[in-house]
Amino acid sequence: MTQAPQSVPWTTTNAGIPVESDEHSLTVGPDGPILLQDHYLIEKMAQFNRERVPERVVHAKGSGAYGVFEVTNDVSQFTKADLFQPGRRTEMLARFSTVAGELGSPDTWRDPRGFALKFYTEHGNYDLVGNNTPVFFVRDPQKFQDFIRSQKRRPDNGMRDNNMQWDFWTLSPESAHMVTWLMGDRGVPKTYRHMNGYSSHTYMWVNGGGEKFWVKYHIKTDQGIEFLTQEEADHLAGADADLHRRDLWEAVERGEHPSWTMHVQVMPFEDAPDYRFNPFDLTKVWPHGDYPLIEVGRMTLDKNPEDHFVHIEQSAFEPSNMVPGIGPSPDKMLLGRLFSYPDTHRYRIGPNYNQLPPNRPRSAVNSYAKDGPMRYDPANVAMPYAPNSYGGPAAAVQQFGDVAGWETAGEMVREAYRLHREDDDFGQAGAMVRNVLDDAARDRLVSNVSGHLLNGVTRQVVDRALQYWRNVDKNLGDRIAGRVNGG
Repeated sequence: MTQAPQSVPWTTTNAGIPVESDEHSLTVGPDGPILLQDHYLIEKMAQFNRERVPERVVHAKGSGAYGVFEVTNDVSQFTKADLFQPGRRTEMLARFSTVAGELGSPDTWRDPRGFALKFYTEHGNYDLVGNNTPVFFVRDPQKFQDFIRSQKRRPDNGMRDNNMQWDFWTLSPESAHMVTWLMGDRGVPKTYRHMNGYSSHTYMWVNGGGEKFWVKYHIKTDQGIEFLTQEEADHLAGADADLHRRDLWEAVERGEHPSWTMHVQVMPFEDAPDYRFNPFDLTKVWPHGDYPLIEVGRMTLDKNPEDHFVHIEQSAFEPSNMVPGIGPSPDKMLLGRLFSYPDTHRYRIGPNYNQLPPNRPRSAVNSYAKDGPMRYDPANVAMPYAPNSYGGPAAAVQQFGDVAGWETAGEMVREAYRLHREDDDFGQAGAMVRNVLDDAARDRLVSNVSGHLLNGVTRQVVDRALQYWRNVDKNLGDRIAGRVNGG
């Protein structure tokens, strides 16, 4: 755990109460689940969700289109989810976005890309909220707000600051795998059509017999992976700041409908406890040799929104929208997001956001919700309480009552995952550099990182960054140091 120097004031809540940890949520044992009584985590997430009006705090600038998802392979042995049954064809909405940039920022800044999907199923909306990378910068939601602020603008001068980014990354070694992705070729996709999407998180699938499986989603572009060099991206940021938005709209408009093929990795439920690293750690990928990709279906985007604000700006995606047959995992970041996403929607576009066109389910809604700002539909029950004696809806316990959960026990602690033999922070990043990237990609990575470090990063943070990259790969770190130090 990071210890504050004696000269640094301790962190407090907004009420001035000293906090127990800046990094770790309160969980039942180190694997979770996260406890609602962690009032500081709740305060951080709720405060963070209310920092910007009216644009999204994160993923502010985005583009999207409607389409259809068609199942192409039988995966019913793994899940009873309606949309993944053989022959199913489900209408959907996709939104792609940058992460750190504001609503008017250039599309070609080096930044992760959001990859959010909403499926209008017979059992309600299923939202799959991911990125164009299979990993993320942090593994605990206690640090998410801090990470985003380090990528945003300084409060004193209103400018973005590479020094803030590297300061946070080098003090958070779990970020190494994601930073390697970000600073590599996929940090600037050529278009939204030429990038993959990933759930990043692990989810649970439950089949019709009640068997449970852990899954990760991979949504691979059928157009092929293409990227922009840093020089191309910098030029286009000024020449065509809306490049990605324009490209997606025009491709759909001219009938060149982009498509992606969805795959999953499936881990048997009983494999997780003894796997060589924690499979629920968001900074890790599962090797395909252990859990190969299984095709599920294909999504095709074939309809542009009739109004960008109505259908894209007001679209609301939330990982808590999980239909029967799909559930969460012990991934701490996922568990935190189950609260954070719907909370920010209620603040940003109001408590009745699910009545807006992009969010309205195509299935029947039998909810006891009522009133509130901007309520459009009347309450759909005469007696707005449950149980009641007047024919109000009742939970279908026999049909949907099974809990997609897992067993856990332990003391309440604030600890990181360290129960598996390969739970290190730099190993997968190093393997990616040595075994996945070719010589040309490694050259571009060295150029991207050194150029970034030479742009306003203080010597103290540069020195930490050089050691950070040597921890990833000694040769790569030495090459970056040579560039940065003028060698």
